[in-house]
Amino acid sequence: MPSEAELIARWDAHAPRYTSYPTAAAFGPAVEAADWNAALAGLKPGKGVSLYVHLPFCKRLCWYCGCNTRAVNRRETIDSYVELLLQEADLVAAAVGGPLRIDRLHLGGGTPNMLPPETLTRLVQGLGARFDTSRLMEFAAELDPEVLTPEWIASAGALGLTRASLGVQDLSPQVQAAVNRPETFDTIATAAEGLRAAGVFSLNLDLMYGLPSQGTAEVEATLRQVLTLRPERLALFGYAHVPWMKPHQRLIDVDALPGAEARFTMSRAAEALLGAAGYQTIGLDHFALPHDDLAAAARAGRLHRNFQGYTADEAEALIGLGASSISRTRDLYVQNAPAERDWRAAVAGGRLSAVRGVRLSRQERFVAEVIARLMCDLTVDTAALAQRHGADIRSLAYAWPKLDRLEADGLIRQAGATVIVTPRGRPFLRAAAAAFDPAVTSAEGRHARIL
Repeated sequence: MPSEAELIARWDAHAPRYTSYPTAAAFGPAVEAADWNAALAGLKPGKGVSLYVHLPFCKRLCWYCGCNTRAVNRRETIDSYVELLLQEADLVAAAVGGPLRIDRLHLGGGTPNMLPPETLTRLVQGLGARFDTSRLMEFAAELDPEVLTPEWIASAGALGLTRASLGVQDLSPQVQAAVNRPETFDTIATAAEGLRAAGVFSLNLDLMYGLPSQGTAEVEATLRQVLTLRPERLALFGYAHVPWMKPHQRLIDVDALPGAEARFTMSRAAEALLGAAGYQTIGLDHFALPHDDLAAAARAGRLHRNFQGYTADEAEALIGLGASSISRTRDLYVQNAPAERDWRAAVAGGRLSAVRGVRLSRQERFVAEVIARLMCDLTVDTAALAQRHGADIRSLAYAWPKLDRLEADGLIRQAGATVIVTPRGRPFLRAAAAAFDPAVTSAEGRHARIL
């Protein structure tokens, strides 16, 4: 059996994170606003969907960030953006042609708590006036503790915020300096305490390994501190250094970045520490307490994956508002104009801003579910899914040679048409998923390394 070092050398290739299939790298101009209008018109107004709202504003630009965001300090910029979000919601509602029911609302970014409290209220109440939110199951937001105020927490709590995700990354001063994100544990603890007092019953903390000047000691020290807060969930992402896509990452000292073996050690040490603290490992990089609905969904085989990561959201359609937002229906992915100015111009002109996407064939829907189930469950019965999709199992023949190599290295087991990721193979889960992606090699330069 190969050593860990040999496995890392062999399998630490570039691969997508598989928050979708086809991945965003496959999106193209063949899908545009007219296609999105038609897809919206095909939604059943009474059937619940999820709504994602992208707010691309931050107080500062963190050098590791891979999101579509920018540093903004002018309130006029934020307020005018929110007014356009509500205009975009009007366009979506008109295209649907009925009272669309929203079951889950997620504010992402960027930093949603850059919105002044009254602007947040204007946004959430405005969405409630345009859609049916009477049966809202979850209202979540991604927050920066450094700019989170008691007034914002009070407004969000009054609006019904149920889940909050706090950006932490790492608490070591030298790591924070290396990525331009100063933040104290006391700031995070105060934010967590305030959110819980306001009725937010689920807290997630976003952490990161593989950052410059970071080692296993720093990862473990950060975890030991934040675990005193007993968050319901944690996400531990491997830093993706993609300066060809995110030019601000060039500000990071590449010589200070840990190598693949060091990154591997960090992730394994973190997983062991979280397991000992009672957290259930979810998929590739999420952890949850057993009572959390994410853990329950994983145990029941109801876990899903989208552009926000692992989720218990089972809605067939996801509608994205805002610049760069991605929407999904059963057979369509659509992305809004990534550049904020282009999005603003389209919406101000009374048009949906969708500029690219992909329409899934029946074969692609089959492959998408194979990859999704593997990423979520670490096991997939490809024959059962082929039957469900009316697909030919032999259409996956391109994957078999790579699966055989993964099995020879002890990373997966094959039982007939069922593929099972082994405990040794969990860190290489994306490599197993990539075996089923016929286009992965043509887009290698678009993705970060697996470890």
